[in-house]
Amino acid sequence: MHPYLIQLGNFPIGTYGLMLAIGFFAGTALAKRQGKLDGIGGEFIPDLAITLLMAGIIGAKVVLILVEMINGRMTFSEVFSLATLRAGGHIHGGIIFGAAAFFWKARKAVGHTVAQIGDALVPGVALGQAIGRIGCFAAGCCYGTVCSAPWSVTFSDPHAHELSGTPLGIPLHPVQLYTFAANLAVMGLLLLTRRRRRFTGQITALYFILEGAARLTVEIWRGDLDRGAWLGLDWLSTGRLTAMAFVAFGIALWIWWSRTKEEVPV
Repeated sequence: MHPYLIQLGNFPIGTYGLMLAIGFFAGTALAKRQGKLDGIGGEFIPDLAITLLMAGIIGAKVVLILVEMINGRMTFSEVFSLATLRAGGHIHGGIIFGAAAFFWKARKAVGHTVAQIGDALVPGVALGQAIGRIGCFAAGCCYGTVCSAPWSVTFSDPHAHELSGTPLGIPLHPVQLYTFAANLAVMGLLLLTRRRRRFTGQITALYFILEGAARLTVEIWRGDLDRGAWLGLDWLSTGRLTAMAFVAFGIALWIWWSRTKEEVPV
């Protein structure tokens, strides 16, 4: 694959970073379009998206550092190392911090509720995640287990091993592409459901449920499960733990917002 897209002198342009940028703009455009359907105009959605991007980047790094330090794979002196700065971090850490920033900022919106803004936003979040996973595939991070299927992928770029510990010369499940497909499926289901939602906030709640369920499924083929084991259980990776929390959070939102019976914008 191609962790580095081009080299400008001594400065490499990473493919992951480029796809992250494309995902951000594509997701923001979709969210802005969805927002207009509910009467959320102006620059509120783009401004919110920038806030979530910053919170997401910080959250992904923070959770990465915490997990690595708790599991004894990182010392405090390594926190600000070049390898840490280059690492993408834990996606669910980004979503957790982004969600916190969303609820904080959306509550200050004038004329629109948190549930209404969330319904407009989450399909774009899923799209951004999908495009970002193409960057993961190019970089070789978030790699899969050994695979004998015809669609297996073999990484050969030494930079992928250097940056992410990606096994080279071994056929692996293209788990990044599995996640890409899952994120697109989540986006599609959210958009289809949004047309016939029964209460405001239903799409936001459904996003967390579907994202958690998709991650629990994809984790079956993840090969980098040294990302942290919890409660003494080898199978309880950080990804599975946060995925279960997402499902529970989504169910809680669904119950709460379905009882408030906020009118769906027409």
